[in-house]
Amino acid sequence: MDYAAFAVEWEAAWNSHAIDRIMAHYAPDVVFRSRKAMRLVGQGEIRGRDALRDYWIKALDQQPGLSFIVTNVFIGHAMIVITYRNQNDVEAAETLRFGPDGLVIEASACHTVPSHGV
Repeated sequence: MDYAAFAVEWEAAWNSHAIDRIMAHYAPDVVFRSRKAMRLVGQGEIRGRDALRDYWIKALDQQPGLSFIVTNVFIGHAMIVITYRNQNDVEAAETLRFGPDGLVIEASACHTVPSHGV
């Protein structure tokens, strides 16, 4: 798998805000973890592509100016970590683990801690 090409497409998909393009990267049984999900859906772990799609539709609706710039890609065995900055210059990292078909089966988003603490 060409992980660098995946990161380029991942960034482009998010910046397009096209939910079908974003979701094309994820397996039907994907598990996604993020503290930011707590605010929108009341849980930090989302299971399944349909639930993840619903979450990201809500997130995109609340952030119409959302955009990402990938700053680095770390490659591991069947996984990558993408670091990026958003439109507010907030730094984040997304760890993506891939199944044998090249789709993401597990994703975890981490964001920098604000200067005033957790």
